[in-house]
Parts: sequence; C-alpha cells; structure tokens
Amino acid sequence: MMELSFLLRILAAALLGGVIGIERGFRAKEAGFRTHFLVALGAAVFMILSAHGFEDVVLGESQRLDVSRIAAQVVSGIGFIGAGTIIFQRQAVHGLTTAAGLWVTAAIGMAAGAGLYVIAAFTTVLVLIGLEVLHSLLPQVNHRLITMRFTARSAELVDQLLEQLKADGVTVAGFSSTTDEQERLRVKIDVKAAHTKYSDELLHLMTRLDVVEVESIE
Repeated sequence: MMELSFLLRILAAALLGGVIGIERGFRAKEAGFRTHFLVALGAAVFMILSAHGFEDVVLGESQRLDVSRIAAQVVSGIGFIGAGTIIFQRQAVHGLTTAAGLWVTAAIGMAAGAGLYVIAAFTTVLVLIGLEVLHSLLPQVNHRLITMRFTARSAELVDQLLEQLKADGVTVAGFSSTTDEQERLRVKIDVKAAHTKYSDELLHLMTRLDVVEVESIE
C-alpha cells in the first residue's frame, strides 16, 4: 500500500506540472509541457526518496538521518535549469517568468511527493491564475514603456507613424518634436506596448516609412 501511495504522489505531481507546462507551451515559451512535466515528476521522486528512501538504514544512538538533505538540493539544483531559460537580448532579459515557473513547478512536485495534495493543487491553480487569467484581465501589468527618437522629413510621416501605432493598439504616453537647421523634424515619442519585443516592430515600421535617421529605441 505504501508503494501505491508513492505512485499516486508521483502521478499527481506529473499531472499538475503538466498542466502548467501546457499553458507555457500555448504561450510558446522556452520551456513547455515536457519540461514542466519532468521537473514536477522528478521533484516528487526526490521528495519521496528524501523522506522514505533511507528508512531501512540502521542508525545508532549517536547518529541522525537528515531526511531533508535531498529535498534541499532540489531547491538549489532547479536554479540551473531555470538559468538555462533566461536570455539576455537587445538590452532586455527574457525568460524570467519561465524560470520562475520551473522553480514553483518543482515546489509543486515536492509538495505532491510529500503527500500534500491540497497544497500542490492549490498552488497549481494560483500559478495558472497568475500566468493566464491575470495576463488577460490586467494586460497593463505587462506593458513596457518604449522611448524612440528619430528624424523625419515631414510632419505627414510622423502622422502616419502615429496612425499605425493607434491601429496596433499602442498607447502614446508622450510626444515632442523640434526642427533642425535643415527643416527636418527631430521627434521623441514614448509609447506603452503590450509586449517587450514591440521595439523590433517599431524599427521595422520606421524603416518602412523611410525616416531619415533612427537615433534610439529603448
């Protein structure tokens, strides 16, 4: 019966981790179903091994068995996997949410491995709420302020850019312009974008509109 209980714990951990992995895979993140599935399953096995794997070891009165040592190594060891999902690109860090998701998935697996099904299930629900529901209901949480500076030949070109930003659902938080000696407009626009990679789309947009010079997009 004890083995059956352990198998149920491993199965529960794998299912809960898989649910989080499905959501991450749907979002096309660095770590998807298989990664989260394996992390939760492995954490559960390590937790069971840590708590029950040495019960047949005979110890003397002067000896003690620390059943938390293996479990503690899972907490620190999962950081190596999480670090592999973090990418620094174009002066921005990507993958932190995925790394944190793997970390909490390991915790869910450990909870299931310890037989704490309610805590494991409740944590899974909270993770899904944080990743999916809040992402939909509170999109402004994920908004990023992007400042772009460029030189344009005419006000008409700037108007075209502002119209395209409006069509993309981007909020213009600030706008200013000055005229240089060649009667060209030097423009600064602050926008709030819904995702961090929108700066790449802005660069393509201004290239398509044939601006004179793009000074910076940050």
